[in-house]
Amino acid sequence: MHRRDFLAVTGLALGGGVVPSFLGRAIAAEELQSTIDVAVKKRLADAALNAAKSAGATYCDVRVGRYMRQFVITREANVQNVVNTESLGTGVRVIADGAWGFSATNDMTPEAVAKAAQLAVAIAKANAKTQTAPVQLAPTPGVGEVSWKTPIVKNAMAVPIKDKVDLLLGVNAAAQGAGANFVNSMLFVVNEQKYFASTDGSYIDQDVHRIWAPMTATAIDKTTGKFRTREGLSAPMGMGFEYLDGNAKDKFVSPNGVVNYGLSYDMKEDAIAAAKQAVAKLKAPSVKPGKYDLVLDPSHTWLTIHESVGHPLELDRVLGYEANYAGTSFVTLDKVKERFQYGSANVNIVADKLQPGSLGAVGYDDEGVKTKKWDLIRDGKLVDLEAIRDQAKLLGKTASDGCCYADSWSSVQFQRMPNVSLEPGKKKQSVADMIGGVENGIYIVGDGSFSIDQQRYNAQFGGQLFYEIKNGKITQQIEDVAYQIRTPEFWNACVGVCDASDYRMGGSFFDGKGQPSQVSTVSHGSSTARFNGINVINTARSLG
Repeated sequence: MHRRDFLAVTGLALGGGVVPSFLGRAIAAEELQSTIDVAVKKRLADAALNAAKSAGATYCDVRVGRYMRQFVITREANVQNVVNTESLGTGVRVIADGAWGFSATNDMTPEAVAKAAQLAVAIAKANAKTQTAPVQLAPTPGVGEVSWKTPIVKNAMAVPIKDKVDLLLGVNAAAQGAGANFVNSMLFVVNEQKYFASTDGSYIDQDVHRIWAPMTATAIDKTTGKFRTREGLSAPMGMGFEYLDGNAKDKFVSPNGVVNYGLSYDMKEDAIAAAKQAVAKLKAPSVKPGKYDLVLDPSHTWLTIHESVGHPLELDRVLGYEANYAGTSFVTLDKVKERFQYGSANVNIVADKLQPGSLGAVGYDDEGVKTKKWDLIRDGKLVDLEAIRDQAKLLGKTASDGCCYADSWSSVQFQRMPNVSLEPGKKKQSVADMIGGVENGIYIVGDGSFSIDQQRYNAQFGGQLFYEIKNGKITQQIEDVAYQIRTPEFWNACVGVCDASDYRMGGSFFDGKGQPSQVSTVSHGSSTARFNGINVINTARSLG
């Protein structure tokens, strides 16, 4: 779990019955399965649209949102917390006198929603007095009354809490039985029921489901006090409880026997492996610093894609509009025009809001734009960025890319990263084939700690598991590995990507951006990839 994730969830484990205000109110688990009649949501939306137009808005969109979350948190034989929450309300965004205005209310009556719309218009007119240029929205067609739902098999909200607790405690016991001294396991389930309406003529009802089952096994050398951890190799997914079925066909076994997972996760199997691998880490030799060819598993690569491609290609970062939260970008508009050589010819990276099972998959974004897939990097050359309706004109586009999102009805929507993925190689190549061609390298599985500068240019990444490669064979497990990159140099060092049979997704359940801060969820897929001549440091070395 990364630092942003840790901060978002540890309070739930430590805070007992206290629910953070951004999650809404605590509710009974049975309420998590209920819905609001779409006719009720349409009446609220129409009240806001009519009030906004009457007050002088030239554009208005309304988001009626019901956000349900369930967190089950355990450690060893104990349940630390079970939290069920609901956040319900309506956000209204308008353009009046060429400026944006926004207001929101948790009073779900037509009168209160109309009042919020009137306030949004008043705010827009006040903003217009200091605005130098009017907002220009790329056109998007109204789609009438439509709906979209995550194609789940088993609604995780309908699974009894007892079954979830039994699963997690069974996972913990299995890890302890395999040598772990401590183990934490959690289950996060989210359902966003979102209704969007706009003066463009859209009434869009969406039912979005997500799930994540992280865990950490810790092994301790009681003689020395040294400890090592191995986090779970699950990925957060846009799926239902079927993700935890552990189907054998969705397992990916590496040449040295490490098991990874695709669209199905066997949590108990992974917990046993995590415990054994954490114990093995205690005795693994420390890496010798130097240049290595890296073979990166998708369970690792997703984070490198996220930090060194996904974020720097957000248009607001490129323009400097987004700076305080994790910086801007080394990318410029000129680099897009010039088709900057971002990576080697093996690097083809796409933005994709359609991919089944992904965290970012929806039918329409939070501006009512139908989602799509588009190229960001093709044959190593930078060809496009990520833009929403009021940004499209800056890139000479006639339409939004459909990547606008708000994490709540009470938050104003803005540009967020879509799923960003490295396409598989076109040539048939397995992981064993790739490793067989490496003389001196390191095979890295799982994501770890990382650091990146404010321009997304210089970075350092760790991992969960590291294996030495000598003369085409994995020889031994090693420790204390981190590699350093300059973004373009790293991606230009990509000499190969395995074929589509190895393709898997990872992702972030709590990706932070903006002030006030918002979180979004995003997936990143790839097959195993090779990068030559990368600088590796030893994280255990002391300079004193």
